[in-house]
Amino acid sequence: MKKIEGAGGTSGGIGGFIAGAGMFFVGMYMLLNKITVSNSFGAGSHGLYRVNHFVGTNFSFNVTSGMIFIPMIIGIIMIFYNGKSVFGWLLAGLSMAALLFGVIASTSIRMHSMSAFDATVIFVLAFGGFGLLLRSIKAS
Repeated sequence: MKKIEGAGGTSGGIGGFIAGAGMFFVGMYMLLNKITVSNSFGAGSHGLYRVNHFVGTNFSFNVTSGMIFIPMIIGIIMIFYNGKSVFGWLLAGLSMAALLFGVIASTSIRMHSMSAFDATVIFVLAFGGFGLLLRSIKAS
């Protein structure tokens, strides 16, 4: 009969592992609950990208999120018309990449204000729990 081992197959304790995992997940939940993620993706006249200075001119304009859909739609039409169209795949793929980059680049992450006690509780739970997890999988 095989001897029952602790967490991670080591001699560390399973109780410490469960307590550490619980503390870590509760602490991370509380931390992430204090964070707000918002997006201003191509809103209004604020563009995703700015195109400046065409050759020999001083002309510039903003590229909005809606404008990126135009080459994507053209690329999709080209793909459905001829699935081997390299230009269609390139146009649709680059448009999709520009759209994805625009969404990520325009994402704003803010943390709500909290008391020092709240911050201390969150950090002790999250990082203390992580320490317990690491200790429980270390051979004693």
